[in-house]
Amino acid sequence: MEYQFQVTALDPTATAHFFEMNDEELTKINACRMTADASPGFPCRVSLQDAEVGEELILFNFPHHDVASPYRASGPVFVRKNAQPASLGVNQMPGHLGHRLLSLRGYDEKSMLVAAKTFQGSELGEEIRRMLGNASVKYLHVHNAAQGCFHCRVERL
Repeated sequence: MEYQFQVTALDPTATAHFFEMNDEELTKINACRMTADASPGFPCRVSLQDAEVGEELILFNFPHHDVASPYRASGPVFVRKNAQPASLGVNQMPGHLGHRLLSLRGYDEKSMLVAAKTFQGSELGEEIRRMLGNASVKYLHVHNAAQGCFHCRVERL
């Protein structure tokens, strides 16, 4: 069976204010301004693309799993200045994940972890479909396997 899904990125309206802050204000909220010095290496969670060398980013802690569950979690994410929101179609994968080692985490209706796997990013579509084959999985989170950083959410359609 072919499972339909939608990959979603961070909402840019929730992050735009960071770029209006000075470095001292960012430090007070445990965030920092950075400049990409390599590409790939700075994956933007709004555009779902790697920043280009020289682009300005903000690194901040984001509550990517803000739920009433023991699996509530937050972690560091990058957002590029003036990032345009990703607009992916049904069953479409963000291209910047193909070269990364990833972790896919499946959660049920109570936001409890019910499935998890690590794999090469080139296998993302296959692994999403496999995990959605588990009827108890309501949604998925994609993370960097090594660093553990959240990349994006995948919704079952």
